[in-house]
Amino acid sequence: QVQLVDSGGGLVQAGDSLRLSCVASERTFSRDVMGWFRQAPGKDREFVAATTWRGGSTVYADSVKGRFTISRDNAKNTVYLQMNSLKPEDTAVYYCAAAQRDYSSIYNYRMATRYDSWGQGTQVTVSS
Repeated sequence: QVQLVDSGGGLVQAGDSLRLSCVASERTFSRDVMGWFRQAPGKDREFVAATTWRGGSTVYADSVKGRFTISRDNAKNTVYLQMNSLKPEDTAVYYCAAAQRDYSSIYNYRMATRYDSWGQGTQVTVSS
């Protein structure tokens, strides 16, 4: 497993932006996939976006497509989630996660069960 520290959450108003960061203790070929998930009170953990350290392929949930952007800085072992045009329904605890690259298509990494390393979570609250 890899250690992950996510940060950058906060309280913002609808329409504002936030950038979340996730620093990995190491960047290894065995944990090539990095994802962001979120969990609102009383709801299941939900996929948000994923990318790879190598190649930078990306996939997004339909609910955030066009508003959120996942990116990575390999030199800093850091993955970012830029969130624009935030909505109250984006309110949740956001978690970054790492997964082994067992499947060629990144679309296979929209399920939380694919991931075996998780950050501690960062709260994002969007007021209307």
